[in-house]
Amino acid sequence: MLGTEQKAPKERNSPVPKAVVFDFGKVISFPPEPQVMAALAAIAGLDVKTMDTLVWAYRKEYDRGTLSGKDYYRTILGPGLDDAKAEALVRIDLDSWKRINPDTVTLMEDVKAAGYTLGILSNMPHDFLAWARESLPVFRLPHVGIFSCETGSIKPETSIYEKLLQGLSCRPEEVVFFDDMPINVEKACSLGIHGLVWQDPETARRALQKMQMRV
Repeated sequence: MLGTEQKAPKERNSPVPKAVVFDFGKVISFPPEPQVMAALAAIAGLDVKTMDTLVWAYRKEYDRGTLSGKDYYRTILGPGLDDAKAEALVRIDLDSWKRINPDTVTLMEDVKAAGYTLGILSNMPHDFLAWARESLPVFRLPHVGIFSCETGSIKPETSIYEKLLQGLSCRPEEVVFFDDMPINVEKACSLGIHGLVWQDPETARRALQKMQMRV
């Protein structure tokens, strides 16, 4: 199993990476605050543990773009969920991902300024992506953005990584990818990408510097 310690590639002849790619949730954004799940559970009339289980059990199709926010919560809580409650659930959910880590943004800006290709690879539903492109300056930074709702595939499925590599016009060994979820990093590594489990911006910067990157 992969640990969370960032390590430079061990291969002696590994090329200096040409592209750095960041996940969004819990990497570019801060994690949702603890009270968010409690607020969702209160609207749904469930305990927090049950709500947390349901939210993540059905998240894939929301991120894939096959369900709207309202339909996602009706899948979880039943078709009788009224519009007001569905809208409140969607609003609280999406708002919880809007807190951006400024130190990650600084690292992304430094990567781009140094001449490397910058990317975002994220599982993300349509409604959040539309808001983010309109409202978040960080979404105007990357050269390449690959999002699950637009590709119909989600991490850790192979096809979304293949779309990323096509967009970057890079070989796998020329790409560094940061994600908070080990399963997504493991998949990237299996395809030859330098996948690293995210800890924080400073640890990520040190890992890139160990790869002889000028950041």
